[in-house]
Amino acid sequence: MNDPIGDMLTRIRNAGMRGKSTVMVPASKMRVRVLDVLADEGYIRGFENATGKDGHPAIEVSLKYFEGAPVIREMKRVSKPGRRVYMSVGDIPQVRQGLGVSIVSTSKGVMSDANARAANVGGEVLCTVF
Repeated sequence: MNDPIGDMLTRIRNAGMRGKSTVMVPASKMRVRVLDVLADEGYIRGFENATGKDGHPAIEVSLKYFEGAPVIREMKRVSKPGRRVYMSVGDIPQVRQGLGVSIVSTSKGVMSDANARAANVGGEVLCTVF
């Protein structure tokens, strides 16, 4: 697997389209940090550490629904392994006029676009969620 974050986003997107309540993703520190931002912003119910079927560490993500529809309508990977996208604090995009969130990997950790602006730091824009 060349893009672990992209793989996690795809698993979450697919599970939401199928109406699953939880989805298992392989564990890593970066994935946990991205899931922290998604949980803080209210896009997922939460997550907890688990063990996968193969015995490797995994994360069980609890998805969130509103009136039968998934809360996450759209997830896009911005910075990909073949093309990294770095932005200064002034260039970080607002998703849907502030209704969505960009997840940014900064020197102060992984955070939402609003928190990055408040901390006055730029970095790699990992993905956008709406």
